[in-house]
Amino acid sequence: MSTRGYLGIDAGTQGLSVVFTDESMRVLATGDGSYDMVAGLGEGCYEQRPSDWMDALVAAMADLRGKLGDAEIDVAAIGISGQMHGEVLVDAADQPLKAARLWCDAGNEDTGHELTEAFGVKMPKRITAARWLWTIRNLPDVAAKTKRVTTPGGWIAFCLTGQWNLGIGDAAGMFPIDQSSLDYDQKLLAKFDNIAGDSVPALRTLLPTVRRAGEEAGTLTESMAAQLGLSAGIPVAAAEGDQPASLAGSLIGNAGMVSVSFGTSVCANSVGDRAFSGVSDAIDHFCDPDGKPINMVFLRNGTTYMNTVVEMFGKMIADGSDPFAIIMPQVVSAPADCGGMLALPFMDDEPGLGVSAGGQAMLHGLNGENATAANAVKAAMLATMFNLKLGSKILDEQGFPRSELVLSGGLTRTPGLGQTLADVFDTTVTLLDGADEGCAWGAALMAKYRSLRMASDETSWADFLAGQGSGNATKFQPNPESVPTYEAVYQRYLELLKGVVAEGT
Repeated sequence: MSTRGYLGIDAGTQGLSVVFTDESMRVLATGDGSYDMVAGLGEGCYEQRPSDWMDALVAAMADLRGKLGDAEIDVAAIGISGQMHGEVLVDAADQPLKAARLWCDAGNEDTGHELTEAFGVKMPKRITAARWLWTIRNLPDVAAKTKRVTTPGGWIAFCLTGQWNLGIGDAAGMFPIDQSSLDYDQKLLAKFDNIAGDSVPALRTLLPTVRRAGEEAGTLTESMAAQLGLSAGIPVAAAEGDQPASLAGSLIGNAGMVSVSFGTSVCANSVGDRAFSGVSDAIDHFCDPDGKPINMVFLRNGTTYMNTVVEMFGKMIADGSDPFAIIMPQVVSAPADCGGMLALPFMDDEPGLGVSAGGQAMLHGLNGENATAANAVKAAMLATMFNLKLGSKILDEQGFPRSELVLSGGLTRTPGLGQTLADVFDTTVTLLDGADEGCAWGAALMAKYRSLRMASDETSWADFLAGQGSGNATKFQPNPESVPTYEAVYQRYLELLKGVVAEGT
């Protein structure tokens, strides 16, 4: 007998993973494939070969089948998640012209600034359109041969289906989306073409077709089916970016819900009820899988400083015990004001907050009474939470709703810290059961939704996600007694931060 279910594919920066779930979205097996960056590039240059992604997909499917043993799988639909903002350039023969530049490639900051000024819309250096403008000017021979521009996820989708489609969230990482049409912004496309000149075709003719969650986006071709050991004709959901796929995996679909991931960097994706107005250094923009606007607050300085402080104290633990296991439970019960101690976490610069240089991490207000590991670590953690609150300030000023923070990442290993985040933001915090399932599971969810919509199911994307919860989520409600204390500490932190910002101007 075979098990019917959904296949999710996630092509990340470090490697590719696949997950196979049953129809209730329970994970049955996973598989992995690997690839490396192109070697020998200059400092700050990060590229990968599209062919390596496909080789990794074949390897990951073999790995998955090996873990399943003799079990047969019946794939109802396939979903794809891929690292956003990459630049895959394709010629008239549908072959990549060169290795793909990735989101983390440090080039073309100048074209990002140029387009931001021209559009009046935030165009970070990593957005694909800014990379393409750089290519037009710096690699004119490559640009002249380009007939298609897509993302890593879009390339995998093309290889699977032979069609140039892309999920609206990933498409928004290529070029701004007009919320009235849920397609590329036509006025901005015209502005881009005027800037780019007539040496290349109009950008609209190069970009993939925008698809929303559940919409038709092709089926698995016979040649790829043979390589993956699957049946031809399996529906493929439109490829999405890793951030929209992560939102799906966190079951976030309604305006006011915010996905907050705490790791070495911090990313808060807030589902909006309308488009953002103006430009903010602290806010980037894309869409969720059904087209709702997403406002993203990104912090380079996440938990790195806090981890450094933990490890510093850990060096004094003679028996070699895990310092996180010892210290983090103490952090949960440490006083909200850390005994008067504050921290600055800026081991790297933080452009969105006006911090121009790294190497400015510190503890402030240390004295003989508050000198404990718990206070020092909590002060470091609170500094990052306060930076996230400060970065979210402009969303509050524009009246965007914030009803719930859904927490993932490193802080989930100390669940009690969810209460601290709830008190700092005065907002409910939810910790999902299985919060680390990842983008591949979100891709599998998009596959399931595509399958449902093929059966004429009219359930909305948000309602579909709401019906996928396991019921085991942990919720933290703001503590009315703690909220004012954290607010007072936050105001003291802002005064300390002013000195760092002023020093860099």
